[in-house]
Amino acid sequence: MSDEVLEKNEVESQKGILEVPKIYNAESKPKVRIQDLKREKQILKLEILKKLSSGTGLREGLNHIVAGNMGALIVVSNENTNNIFKGGFKVNCKFTSKRLAELAKMDGAIILSEDFKKILYANTLLVPNPDLSSIETGTRHQAGERTAKQIQGLVIAVSERRGEITIYHSNSRYVLQHTEDLLRRATETLQILEKQKEVFNELLINLNVLEVTNLVSVSDVCSIMQRMEMIKKMSDIINEYIIELGKDGIILRMRMRELVKGMDKKQESILKDYVSKPAKAEQFLDDLNFDELLSLETIARILFGSSLESVIFPKGYRILSKTSLSREEIEYLIKHFKHLEGILNADEKILRRILKENTDNFLKEINNARDQIMVGKKI
Repeated sequence: MSDEVLEKNEVESQKGILEVPKIYNAESKPKVRIQDLKREKQILKLEILKKLSSGTGLREGLNHIVAGNMGALIVVSNENTNNIFKGGFKVNCKFTSKRLAELAKMDGAIILSEDFKKILYANTLLVPNPDLSSIETGTRHQAGERTAKQIQGLVIAVSERRGEITIYHSNSRYVLQHTEDLLRRATETLQILEKQKEVFNELLINLNVLEVTNLVSVSDVCSIMQRMEMIKKMSDIINEYIIELGKDGIILRMRMRELVKGMDKKQESILKDYVSKPAKAEQFLDDLNFDELLSLETIARILFGSSLESVIFPKGYRILSKTSLSREEIEYLIKHFKHLEGILNADEKILRRILKENTDNFLKEINNARDQIMVGKKI
């Protein structure tokens, strides 16, 4: 489909139920940059959660502080922390969870090295700019939030009364969840992911039959794209849980890897089969939230510029990848025949001219794949 059609469809879609991200023209660049910033922020959050996950020394120390009904303020040093605190005393010792818990018995803040390997100062007074905004009500948490904003770095606050561990990083705030609650949420979400994967497998088997019988509709393609993106988003959520769980999430991690194994390649091949610009289509799907994903009509309008009932023809990348053909041979076949139907019904003489000595093997493989598809088997 042409860029003009995509742009027209985007404008029209914004008059409907959903506000679909504009990612297909020059005016959309700021929006793409916003998405990139969100991803960078998410990556940074996951990196921080790894350092605070169950089994790490820092998380163990924080748990000791919570168990001892104590509060704490912990600042991770960077180039901006020199003037953010005063008083206290220099420790400059190797970090251990027990030392952290012992030093938390004093009222002041603890300063850690940037690599978390040393405790630099203890019992210090944080003096961030009081004009910086804060949504917190407690003195400790206000100081922690303002310090994080001023140093553009990481501050951890432990609530003595609530026993909560709050992470501040620059302008972001996140409360660490209790391991039991996190395991429950992760397990429930994983069960939903398993159901989604079952539905996806059924849709994929159905798509196989439709492709070899030349009966694919836009609705069929949008349905499987919708399900793939749901699985992708849910796996991202579970991955965040697993990272925070640390060693307690090992079994969940193994199960999730089984469920999402090969999904990226499947999505790539399906997008290549049906859209002219797979990368932009993937970006569009990625930008949709769960509610927006429910509208197949919007996906059809933006990606295909047509109704759900319209017939569509696969190029053949996904089915041909099940054979022993090289990537170059697949590309050449698709370039010559345009779509899968033409390849499946191609004259053997033409195939021999293109594939040469690989023709007999290819015909055997593709006929075998077609037979398996027609009896409802996965290929």
